[in-house]
Amino acid sequence: MDVIVRFYEDVRLFSDAAEEFLLSRTVLHNLILTIVDGRLTLPEPGRYWVAFRAEQVVGVAVQSPLTYPATIVPMEPDVAAALVDAIVDADVILPGVNGEVATAASFAGRWTERRKSAAFPVQGLRLYQLVELNETASVEGQLRRADAGDRNLAVAWLQEFYVETKMPAINAESFMDAALASKRLWLWQDGSVVSMAISSKPIQGVVRLSAVYTPPESRKRGYAAACVHGVSRYFTDAGYRCMLYTDLGNPVSNSIYRRIGYRAVAEAIHYRFD
Repeated sequence: MDVIVRFYEDVRLFSDAAEEFLLSRTVLHNLILTIVDGRLTLPEPGRYWVAFRAEQVVGVAVQSPLTYPATIVPMEPDVAAALVDAIVDADVILPGVNGEVATAASFAGRWTERRKSAAFPVQGLRLYQLVELNETASVEGQLRRADAGDRNLAVAWLQEFYVETKMPAINAESFMDAALASKRLWLWQDGSVVSMAISSKPIQGVVRLSAVYTPPESRKRGYAAACVHGVSRYFTDAGYRCMLYTDLGNPVSNSIYRRIGYRAVAEAIHYRFD
């Protein structure tokens, strides 16, 4: 049966069309759910595509901000191809795509055919969900929520984090301002501040941890593990499920999260289009 793709610029119309589908897999779809929730609260230009088969949603792609790669959900290869065809036929140029490995590969392959351009794998990611919070080795220091006095340090660390991870650049100042205002920035303090993590707004009972960063001079002392463990405990005790993405190129972080109790749910990949 044919796949029909509908394009939306209005995030509310997109949410009305795709919400039931997105809520069917709240962990796998968390990134897009978070983007949509953010745009509903603070509007920003975006492009939203929904693929239907027999009036049932079978695929979704989102691009917001417009300088970012598209983010896609897991879907069948023919659905990914239909999305690419609709995007190319509308003469939209994407800088890349993020998504579950097989789906992103299908999307990127079709993109290279239609655009007669190249696609380069930039970063492999693994999605983890906290299954059971394990006890970990004691680490000096304590967890605390950040306040306004931590802003400049947090902005600098976030900029360093994005350089190290080679992720698409963001406005670190506005991002940190939002995290501070909503009390989602967490710090591990051992005399001075030595590590940080950011928690997402809970979406359907799921909280995503991100931007876990320890400056080079404070590494290999267990601070990042302690910070993530403390934040995970806070939200687990509050009844939420925790998840996070890791760079597959960083075996240290992957092993740390597994020791804490996170288990792999899926792999994802980011392709850059030229």
